[in-house]
Amino acid sequence: MFYKFNGFTQRLSGGAGPAAYCPQGLKPVISSEPPTMIFATPTKTISESGEGVQFLGRNKVPDFQRIFQKSDGLPVHLKRGVPDRLLYRTTMALTIGGTIYCLVALFLATQPKKRN
Repeated sequence: MFYKFNGFTQRLSGGAGPAAYCPQGLKPVISSEPPTMIFATPTKTISESGEGVQFLGRNKVPDFQRIFQKSDGLPVHLKRGVPDRLLYRTTMALTIGGTIYCLVALFLATQPKKRN
């Protein structure tokens, strides 16, 4: 004998074999037709449209490769000169300042409050 969970009485009850293997009355769904495509609209690729992508700017990659691959002993994050040094030093100052602020806040949080 097979048992299945009855959703109405909240108890196990006797049932047929196939019903016991499909709990809560769920039956496997076998679709006879394929699912519809989500993106059914045709898309055009660049080669189909006949036009290439027009980029009006200048390609800077070779310039950056020349700058960053030069072996001058500088770390990569400082190779572009003054702007990189300014950003690096600002980041370090904010990091150290934030650490000091957190330590002061922790120190003040550990002190008992004064009662008047």
